[in-house]
Amino acid sequence: MPTPMPADLRPERNDIIGALPAADIARLTPYMRAVDLPLGEVMYESGSTMRHVVFPVDAIISLLYVMEDGSSAEISVVGNEGVVGVSLFMGGESTSSRAVVQSAGWGYEIPAKVVKDEFNRHSELMILLLRYTQALITQMSQTAVCNRRHSIDQQLCRWLLLSLDRLRGDKLIMTQELIANMLGVRREGVTEAAKKLQDEGVISYRRGAITVLDRPRLEQLSCECYAVVKKESDRLLDYRPKTAR
Repeated sequence: MPTPMPADLRPERNDIIGALPAADIARLTPYMRAVDLPLGEVMYESGSTMRHVVFPVDAIISLLYVMEDGSSAEISVVGNEGVVGVSLFMGGESTSSRAVVQSAGWGYEIPAKVVKDEFNRHSELMILLLRYTQALITQMSQTAVCNRRHSIDQQLCRWLLLSLDRLRGDKLIMTQELIANMLGVRREGVTEAAKKLQDEGVISYRRGAITVLDRPRLEQLSCECYAVVKKESDRLLDYRPKTAR
């Protein structure tokens, strides 16, 4: 039996949809469909044609680049601040990345034609989508630099902070193996880095659940990449609610 969607997860819980004028939301609402996004689900593969975009409300999606040998590395994360499927309204129709659910939850999907028609109206949705796309490009660029120049310890801190920014609360349900796949590193490296954070009292890790106990310290231990991405996102996505959800 399918898991029912919590009543409080309205489409407006996604920041882009929530920032739209009432008339725009009313125009899109008939085409919105709530979708369950279980942990580990592959939303699309590299090269596949997209038929929908998805606006997460309480899920986190990882965009991964997959190599020929099957190994992968995360290039960005998408949560309730954004949308999965930017290549569709940017004219590409498909993408070279894979989208995997990193943190289970819900989202709302809208058919490709509806989104493209709304985009081509030069509506408020178009403006918000373009601003989000620029923020996403910043995140991708900084992730590439981080993966090349910074330690696994710093990468893990950055990754935890980016994930926390897209969740309610301070807990992530995530195995070390999945984190290793996201970061494109060996599981042993993630295990060692997580143990250091746990020994310092920054996180608690138990049975696939990571709880952040000291966020200020986590930010201190992270590299500069997290602050760069956050500053640019705050600038571009200033329509987001400033209070806790």
